[in-house]
Amino acid sequence: MAGTLAIVREKREELEQYFSSSYIETINNQKTAESDRNLEQWKEFGATECEPAGEGGILTALWNLSGAYRVGIEFTLRQIPVKQETIEICEYYDLNPYRLYSEGCILLIAGHGARLTERLKREGIHSAVIGRVNEGVKMEILMEEGVACLERPQKDELEKVIPGYFQR
Repeated sequence: MAGTLAIVREKREELEQYFSSSYIETINNQKTAESDRNLEQWKEFGATECEPAGEGGILTALWNLSGAYRVGIEFTLRQIPVKQETIEICEYYDLNPYRLYSEGCILLIAGHGARLTERLKREGIHSAVIGRVNEGVKMEILMEEGVACLERPQKDELEKVIPGYFQR
């Protein structure tokens, strides 16, 4: 949501030409998730590793996680939760929501993903099982059309709308 909020705050007038003012205001009033917990705190929920998302979005975080822990990954793109507001803003600017600034989002690895998501849900933390880690180094995206390899991290999509955002 962090990238969506940055765009709405920077491009509000432009967006209100396309979306209703009340819709933009609703987005603007949302808060990003807090991700200030460290691995030890996530372990209480059953996590064994964690990787915060941020610049470059969730796909960069997945790439970093795979490299940092020297594991392969496979995940289903459509399983990654994306708020409808983010989808709408990304469609308007022709952005990839999975490569959009995602501060507040965290990837967690657990031996039992479903159990972890259930524990997080009880704490009011939205989560989803999106894939699994594998031996080796393959980074695969499972899609309706088949399997694709995760590409190296690219420039954050936010830079297309707000050039220099990360140099501020």
